[in-house]
Amino acid sequence: MNYGEFGGQYVPQELKEKLNEIKKEFKEAIKAKEFIKEYKYYLKQYVGRPSSLYYAANLTKYADGAKIYLKREDLNHTGAHKINNAIGQILIARRMNKKHIIAETGAGQHGVATATACCLFNMKCTIFMGEEDIKRQYVNVEKMKMLGAEVVSVTRGNATLKEAVDEAFEYLLKHQDAFYLIGSAVGPEPYPEMVKYFQKVIGEEAKKQILKQEHKLPKAIIAPVGGGSNSIGLFTDFIKEKDVDIYGIEGAGLGLSTGKHASAIYNNKIGILHGMKTYLMEDDNGNVKDAYSISSGLDYPGIGPEHAYLNKIGRVKYDSITDKEAVEAFKLLTKLEGIIPALESAHAIAYAIKVAKKYKKTDSIIVNLSGRGDKDLNTILNLK
Repeated sequence: MNYGEFGGQYVPQELKEKLNEIKKEFKEAIKAKEFIKEYKYYLKQYVGRPSSLYYAANLTKYADGAKIYLKREDLNHTGAHKINNAIGQILIARRMNKKHIIAETGAGQHGVATATACCLFNMKCTIFMGEEDIKRQYVNVEKMKMLGAEVVSVTRGNATLKEAVDEAFEYLLKHQDAFYLIGSAVGPEPYPEMVKYFQKVIGEEAKKQILKQEHKLPKAIIAPVGGGSNSIGLFTDFIKEKDVDIYGIEGAGLGLSTGKHASAIYNNKIGILHGMKTYLMEDDNGNVKDAYSISSGLDYPGIGPEHAYLNKIGRVKYDSITDKEAVEAFKLLTKLEGIIPALESAHAIAYAIKVAKKYKKTDSIIVNLSGRGDKDLNTILNLK
């Protein structure tokens, strides 16, 4: 599936054949009542959905603007939105009689979710993770190992999420029995569409919940964007609501002017990355540049193709938050609400505080709290 000029399937023919098999199985599965019934069963009974939509009164008072609601994906089993997609894709893999699941991970939340789902369905699990991310996300690495996954340290290049994805695709080409469970709304067709399908429950729930609590739609919704799975999950059911402003927040790192950031939109170059055409961190010679963010989940040199399209047509405003602003928001939410957010989510919290005054105090804003911050405590504690 293409999103305007973005998306596609820029991969070797051998891999294209495997991807088309997955696409065919996915299309058939989502039309099957038993598949949907089983998927929803696990979302409710295992993941713990629906996740709550919490009115953050203390944060709202601090921001002195619109009411701020938090979509609590951090309350899901495994502590983030990633489990929604892991359960969905592993059910696809099972339909294809696959017994070996491979995945990439940056912040470790997708890795933990995948390893968890592999335990649940008794499948072999291999997780590719950049050496630098392994250092930053030690707790999640140990969780994956405890769950029985093999964690493969990727040492090439910048040794972060991009390289982990590279390694996973290379492994997939060499191992016909493996199923690659991609965690973000990136990669070649059908992955962006498939991840979106399994994450759209976030926005579907949020819309019903805000209408019940406020009796009207929010004026704005906000989510962090690395590759963009949590954000496309929140955005999907609101895109058609023209009176709802939508904000996707990338990592500005040390500042956009420093070059040490992870904002593919700001970089404004279009190219091919991981089998898709999209905005990416690319230099004038066409080489992919290293992305940087204090948040491992935002430290990716591209953005999902549907996000690229939504930026191009102007439906979503993509902006960015620096490391410093995100850390301040991390600490602020912890102290004001007793909620320790993931550093990815803290970027969206920081932006919500900035834009709250743009709206009336009778208006509402929804922020996707995509995960909890247990995994980021070492990063915060080691800051000087």
